[in-house]
Amino acid sequence: MASVSGKTVAQSVTEMTELVLPNDSNMLGNILGGRVMHFIDLAAAITCARHAGHVAVTASMDRVDFRHPIRVGQVIELQARLNWAGSTSMEVEVQVFCQDLRAGTRVLTSTAFLTFVALDDEGHPVRVPPLVLTTPEEERRFREAEERRAERLRRRS
Repeated sequence: MASVSGKTVAQSVTEMTELVLPNDSNMLGNILGGRVMHFIDLAAAITCARHAGHVAVTASMDRVDFRHPIRVGQVIELQARLNWAGSTSMEVEVQVFCQDLRAGTRVLTSTAFLTFVALDDEGHPVRVPPLVLTTPEEERRFREAEERRAERLRRRS
């Protein structure tokens, strides 16, 4: 079997931007939490598929806190980047921002960590490329992801 060459974090970064419309909102005029979670899952899935070169499916999502509302007419911006890659699974971090185009402000509203598993065409887990770390920040994120993974595994058992 040929060895798999690694990929850098930058090779799979995903940025998504959407305008929040009335159909996305609750009765207070804020985006629905479920809609935010949907966008988070999409951005994470794209990032993991880019890294793996295969379809990647959600295995878990860590806690999501909604720190700041995103209102109708504002922009939701998501940035997803891989923190860790194992043999078949990956951890991706998604940061969600609210951008008010009139005021020119941008605020971090949520952060989520998701675990995805790469699958082959038959739906079986498939090996993913190693994650090549190029900065001290990426090395720190990798170590923190390993700690979160250990905690997830403890909770499962």
